[in-house]
Amino acid sequence: MSKRAIIVVDLQNEYLPSGKLPLVGIDEAAANAAKVIEAARSAGDKVIHIRHESLTDVPFFVPGTEGVEIIPAVAPAEGELVITKNYPNSFRETELKQALDEEGIQDVVVVGAMSHMCIDATSRAAADLGYSTTIVEDACATRDLEFNGKTVPSAQVHAAYMSALAFAYGKVVTTDDLTA
Repeated sequence: MSKRAIIVVDLQNEYLPSGKLPLVGIDEAAANAAKVIEAARSAGDKVIHIRHESLTDVPFFVPGTEGVEIIPAVAPAEGELVITKNYPNSFRETELKQALDEEGIQDVVVVGAMSHMCIDATSRAAADLGYSTTIVEDACATRDLEFNGKTVPSAQVHAAYMSALAFAYGKVVTTDDLTA
């Protein structure tokens, strides 16, 4: 039995160009995530899907809307676990750790959105919990951010977060690296 799991974080319609929080490069990230998922299924690795739903009165990730549905290209296969979360960290107040531990999972591979929020929080938590953590950088996406009146382009946001994760929290690879 494989001791590796793919954690597919928040690849939801809300992040598509038609959604309320469109991300730069989301179509490419979802396509790469689909390749990672297919390789994982072929290898017998566990695939766990994470869906975000807002608990607060915000206009996105509203429970029961099309925006919270998983992007069809990365849809769960029959029998794959889908966990709903309400915080950036996929482990916080969810059954993710329990599901991994019940299967004896030691290695996690993280893909999804947004690089600067849920990918960062989930990857750091996974490492802190003792899992060997890999982040597939081209299977993740983010958006431009603003700070102090300055726009930070999504490519710079993504690079900053991937470099920070690679520094101390996990191995950062490409889809081709992982699936080779």
